[in-house]
Amino acid sequence: MTEFLDDPAIRWVSHSSHWGAFDAGVRDGRLVGVRPFRHDLHPSPLTGAIPDAVHAGSRITTPAVRRGFLERGAASREARGRDEFVAVGWDEALDLVAAELERVRSVHGNEAIFGGSYGWSSAGRFHHAKTQLNRFLNTTGGFVGQIQNYSIAAGLTLLPHLLGSTQACSGPLTGWGSIARNSGLVVAFGGVPDKNLQVAAGGPAEHAAPSGLRAARAAGVEFVNISPLRSDIDAEIDAEWIAPRPNTDTALMLGIAHTLLAENLHDRAFLERYCVGYARFEAYLAGRTDGTEKDAVWAAAICGIDPATIRALARRMAATRTMITMTWSLQRADHGEQPFWMAITLAAMLGQIGLPGGGIAFGHGSISGMGTPRTEIASPNLSAGANPVETAIPVARISDMLLHPGAAYDFNGRTCHYPDIRLVYWAGGNPFHHHQDINRMRTALRRPETFIVHESWWTATARFADIVLPATTTLERNDVGACGRDRFIIAMKQAIEPLHEARNDHDIFRGLAERMGTRQAFTEGRSERDWIRHLYETAREQASRRQVQLPDFDSFWERGFAEIEPPAADFDLFADFRADPGGSRLKTPSGRIEIYSETIAGFGYDDCPGHATWLEPAEWLGSPHSRTYPLHMISNQPRNRLHGQLDDTALSRSGKVGGREPLLINPADAGARQLADGDIVRVFNARGSVLAGVRITDTIRPGVVQLATGSWYDPADPSRDGSTDKHGNPNVLTLDKGTSRLGQGPIAQTALVEVERAADAPPVTAYDPPKIARGVTP
Repeated sequence: MTEFLDDPAIRWVSHSSHWGAFDAGVRDGRLVGVRPFRHDLHPSPLTGAIPDAVHAGSRITTPAVRRGFLERGAASREARGRDEFVAVGWDEALDLVAAELERVRSVHGNEAIFGGSYGWSSAGRFHHAKTQLNRFLNTTGGFVGQIQNYSIAAGLTLLPHLLGSTQACSGPLTGWGSIARNSGLVVAFGGVPDKNLQVAAGGPAEHAAPSGLRAARAAGVEFVNISPLRSDIDAEIDAEWIAPRPNTDTALMLGIAHTLLAENLHDRAFLERYCVGYARFEAYLAGRTDGTEKDAVWAAAICGIDPATIRALARRMAATRTMITMTWSLQRADHGEQPFWMAITLAAMLGQIGLPGGGIAFGHGSISGMGTPRTEIASPNLSAGANPVETAIPVARISDMLLHPGAAYDFNGRTCHYPDIRLVYWAGGNPFHHHQDINRMRTALRRPETFIVHESWWTATARFADIVLPATTTLERNDVGACGRDRFIIAMKQAIEPLHEARNDHDIFRGLAERMGTRQAFTEGRSERDWIRHLYETAREQASRRQVQLPDFDSFWERGFAEIEPPAADFDLFADFRADPGGSRLKTPSGRIEIYSETIAGFGYDDCPGHATWLEPAEWLGSPHSRTYPLHMISNQPRNRLHGQLDDTALSRSGKVGGREPLLINPADAGARQLADGDIVRVFNARGSVLAGVRITDTIRPGVVQLATGSWYDPADPSRDGSTDKHGNPNVLTLDKGTSRLGQGPIAQTALVEVERAADAPPVTAYDPPKIARGVTP
């Protein structure tokens, strides 16, 4: 954007996004450019796509109601996703939403309302759509909510049982500075992908992690990238690449652990002092409980890595200070609890947990800020209030809930029942991006009587709704941006007036609260600016109690940011516990690391027993399914957008192949199917099919293909369920079942497919608005 820097007609205002802070350039009421935050070490190229997104032709311009819903109400729900819309005024739209909420509450109770927002929505802490929705619904009697998140659901459920908290996956983690000064080896399961280090909820202003990673390598730390994708660590890190079959990391780690045991390389003193249950695990590892030794030869037959490589890695890990880091993606697979559990067990056997630069961490390669030092203070945060409804479901069990009301399911030691949902209210997310098995979800989303959506763009979720309310983007409102893993708080100043008829979520809910008699409870008498000042000053007061001084609000707003000085000392996860296991007990039943969990064993789950165990996934390259669908599909995060955000921009489109999402495939697999670079192919399994564009590369393991998430769902025939998605959305193909009865997390990384050249390639229409009739309200 250097061509804009000297233009005196440009007005620059501070702002932020999930992929970084920036200054927004405005000319003649239009966003024309961005420039990176001046303290950002590695600004993300994603910020350059923001003007495209704000002014995209796919913006929703007016409140709209599905024609069938206007004419026949809930009886027309089978037409969702293929009906035309009717433009209505804001008063009519809000009256209709309020009436539906009141109808469902009075007839079925608040437990029939699902506040289903899930998504990154806004980096702003006030205009955070999910929080605004939850706050509003809580003032009107409550709603059914969600537990966990899609990123790390199984891990969030498992780790408190083993380590006493979720800190090992939510942070803070052992810092890159400590790794550079103390580690000899980083073994990275899932790698440390640079693209993931660009983004963080709330907005990373500094992007310090890439520098930390490179500083560690420059200091002589060696890296091993254990992933089907060589690109999961940048080439300049010069990592050794070990590429197991997907979903077999637990077996690989068992083979490593067996070598430690067989060669007496494990730390028995650490296991005895800091852990419980190792003896039970060792009996399984040695084959005394099931007759099968989990040695390197056994592991090799499962994961496809040579036994000598497994043994050599075990010896190398035992010979030096080793950090085992694992991305969140590994637990998004069938039995996803097991790789996390086994990584903890392996780190405990090495005996380095709590030592500088050693031990275990989950997430160094998953999100910006992990491993970056930050003084621990609270960020500005809007309270959603208390929910009078106690019922909540595991985050990824939406389709199960809608399809099977009243059905029993197990979750984390409890037997629960799905509520009977009559109204779904969604704001700030896109389930057609993040939920598995889209064809199954389409069926499920036709069951509720009413589906209300706030959106800025005509995503598939908006197209499937009954009532669509156009929401502003962050650039069309004021806010305060903050990330709990970043040192800066950003003044997110409104850059342009709301486009078309868009309103911010707070104003929408304020209008509904007026109709439902809860305006005071919802707003507390504060305006937008009042709320932003209040949230900032509350955080400032809390920071002062920790001897962190922040500027007053007016100074902060004028300057555009507040900076928190980094801590002087390195941070090492579990250092206090290591130094004093009695005085710094973990919040587990034993106060120690639970290699064997009596609590989990007591649940009696055959899909999640009491210690780390190799359990065959529902689909993997060693299963009978692979004879029909011989390729394992990895659906990781994209490089040119965040999830589905920014897909309707030139940056995202520049990475497409023939307008479709690129499919990475190994030369051997492409040759066997007579595919050439640039071909349009049909990727399919029993759950559905998508079109994608071929990219042949030797940076992916044979037998594996990669199709990134986030291309907007675009069925060739919207009127027919199961129609081929023209755009390459991998969740048409993913499996919708829980990781286990313990965690019930999503398993998007467990999916087998086949690939063939497409017979035809209809044009992509994902970004075209639906048909909207005007002035014809019944």
